[in-house]
Amino acid sequence: MKIRIDAAKQELQLLDGKRLVKRYSVSTAKKGLGEQNGSFCTPRGSHIVRAKIGKGLPPGAVLVRRRPTGEVWTPELHARYPGRDWILTRILWLSGCEPGKNRLGDVDTMRRYIYIHGSPDSVEMGKPGSIGCIRMRNTEIVELFELVPPYTPVEIA
Repeated sequence: MKIRIDAAKQELQLLDGKRLVKRYSVSTAKKGLGEQNGSFCTPRGSHIVRAKIGKGLPPGAVLVRRRPTGEVWTPELHARYPGRDWILTRILWLSGCEPGKNRLGDVDTMRRYIYIHGSPDSVEMGKPGSIGCIRMRNTEIVELFELVPPYTPVEIA
């Protein structure tokens, strides 16, 4: 299995060899592509799924600092915390594979906490909107989470 993320198309493809298994509409960074720490951009290049977090949580479960809070996202909860960057349901935590480009130093994807994760249903997919992560629909991140093992390659272009 391999994940390919096309930021221009705002699309995530799951591939088995050259065969397309699934295609998902996603939302990458509002500020575009870039690797620098603090840039709020989605990092390019070769990555792996370093950690899978959230197995068994209900769809919409809220995660803060990679830990479930016990909350499940609702419009009322959203209204109570209007500025929150919602990370929901599951996390696929990415780690860069290219030293100096997306690994180590000021360009380290993992230290930037770049994830593929679930989002509120109100978040628009198919257009950039995140602060660096790759956002997905909750039902779709659950499906992807079950299909990919740790260390699955992830290419972001």
